[in-house]
Amino acid sequence: MKALVLNRYGGPEQVMFADLQRPLPKPDEILVQIHAVGLNPVDNKIRAGEMKPLLRLQLPATMGCDLAGIVVEVGERVTRFKPGDAVFASIFGLGGGTLAEFAVVAEHAAALKPACLDFVSAASVPMVGLTAWQSLKERAKVMPGQKVFIPAGSGGIGTFAIQFAKHLGAEVATTTSAGNTELVRSLGADQIIDYHTQEFEVVLRDYDAVLSTLPGKSQQKSLQILKSRGSVVSLVGPPDAAFARSKGMNRFMVFVMWLLAHKLHRLATKLGVEYSFLLMKPDGCQLAEIGELIEAGSIRPVIDKVFPFDQAKEALAYLANGRAKGKVVVQMKQTNESVTK
Repeated sequence: MKALVLNRYGGPEQVMFADLQRPLPKPDEILVQIHAVGLNPVDNKIRAGEMKPLLRLQLPATMGCDLAGIVVEVGERVTRFKPGDAVFASIFGLGGGTLAEFAVVAEHAAALKPACLDFVSAASVPMVGLTAWQSLKERAKVMPGQKVFIPAGSGGIGTFAIQFAKHLGAEVATTTSAGNTELVRSLGADQIIDYHTQEFEVVLRDYDAVLSTLPGKSQQKSLQILKSRGSVVSLVGPPDAAFARSKGMNRFMVFVMWLLAHKLHRLATKLGVEYSFLLMKPDGCQLAEIGELIEAGSIRPVIDKVFPFDQAKEALAYLANGRAKGKVVVQMKQTNESVTK
């Protein structure tokens, strides 16, 4: 099978197409013929080696984390899926990759594709959907009437997180450029800040939660807009000691990550708020619930651009520019979408 493979950490030149053997599913896995792959900023971070401390990867490795496709084979212990089912999933951190003609997926990570979505739209959902769910619902515990700040609202995670926060009943503020104002407003943003002309930390006050998607000084500023006992959930780091302990890392790594996040934790303590780092975990049950929200019309995927598989490297480069409005998706050659289970 054809796959886009990372040979070694480094620049884009380390990624190339290769012919690999079709993988075989383990007893608790399904084999999926891939129709579309949703790209995420973490794909380029993995290629550059930025995720090495957090993610074990055996090189050479197939690129990509999200997928939508058709089940063609199931392991002997699989009970939730059968050949012919249309599914979507993220396999981030589970080994393997999705920028290939076939991929194995752990049963617990997959969910049936929403019938209302084509494969391209479905492939755009898993990582951003699960990230929004786990950060806003589980970690920040957003409740109706609370105020949530989601910076970079026109990006892949922002377009989904705004809608999910509104589903939870929150009032949402976001930042974007003037050209994307109507997009984020259509997704439910209540307060829109043009980051070219305004500083969000000057405008916003007494927020309950921030979904931090931008590194650096933006995170320190985010802590300052929170009310007492509010929380910043960071998707961009730095990782902290609590994260290291949750991953079973040794004492040295726990100390290193404590050191990395010490400045932010100290400022958070001073302000009476909380800081934590979140790395999305694949979860098919949560993904199925997200699919139900999409079926109900509560959330819609936002697609910026679709690339054919033979232009997957160009798709990753386009995503790295940071100007995508919504998600970037790679579509495989398969076009038959008659299976909509």
